[in-house]
Amino acid sequence: MPPAQRVTVEGVALSHPDKVLFEAQGLTKADIAAHYVRVAERMLPWMRNRLVSLVRCPDGRSRECFFQKHGGKGFPQAVKRREITEKDGGKAEYLYINDISGIIAAVQMNTLEFHIWSSRIDALEKPDRLIFDLDPDEALRFDDVRKAAYDMRERLRVLGLRSIPMVTGGKGVHVVAPLARRAEWPHVKAFARAVARTIEAEEPQRFLSQASKEKRKGKIFIDWLRNERGATSIAPYSTRAKKGAPVAMPISWEELETLDGANTFHIEDMEARLTEPDPWAESANWRQSVTKKMLAAVEAE
Repeated sequence: MPPAQRVTVEGVALSHPDKVLFEAQGLTKADIAAHYVRVAERMLPWMRNRLVSLVRCPDGRSRECFFQKHGGKGFPQAVKRREITEKDGGKAEYLYINDISGIIAAVQMNTLEFHIWSSRIDALEKPDRLIFDLDPDEALRFDDVRKAAYDMRERLRVLGLRSIPMVTGGKGVHVVAPLARRAEWPHVKAFARAVARTIEAEEPQRFLSQASKEKRKGKIFIDWLRNERGATSIAPYSTRAKKGAPVAMPISWEELETLDGANTFHIEDMEARLTEPDPWAESANWRQSVTKKMLAAVEAE
């Protein structure tokens, strides 16, 4: 039979559904769309009404890919637009997604990664997540990253914040503290910076708080810069445009102990995965924020 030229998924016309986007795994555009339909119930609560940047790979993940955060001609209307004021005072049209149709519309445009803001469009200046991205030097083992994540959890606990982990599908782990929308970006950024710098000062042989490849040898970069206005991080359940077609996966702290790496989850694992309890479900009821007391405790500037 000839290849299908167009199918409809969640109300979105998907052209060339048989187009292979992950060559080594033989995963097609239709396979990617099916993944997001499968995980939508768990993904959308973390994705809905956030500005989003997309990694698009028109000819598959092994060829040229590019990052897109602004709208453009020919982009499906299911991916919404919002004009916002940028840091320099100018205005620009950004993308956001609020339902599964928006996700599938982005897949139609050969999107292989979704990166989200940590605030939502109805309160853009007040983040609802604090994120520390633990990004290791290539020479380190996953055991080193795991220990760093547990150390970060304890650091935040002492300061008054509970956290949840996510393996990124790459090398690292995100330690995420869900927030009530009270503190604005400058305070959250100052807190994150102070925490990262304190950890580096206490254990300079293990950690780095500067984005310096030259200085990272044998260390873990605590990427606190994701906690500023305009920064993004990989969305939970997003595929990654990386070797092996891994998926960014929310996990529990108990499960982290059992993993061999940050890239061990794949599309074919999702059906079984979704029969298990949502490891992040409990955090939906947490009510915590970055307070003046916390800022003072870390001597945030």
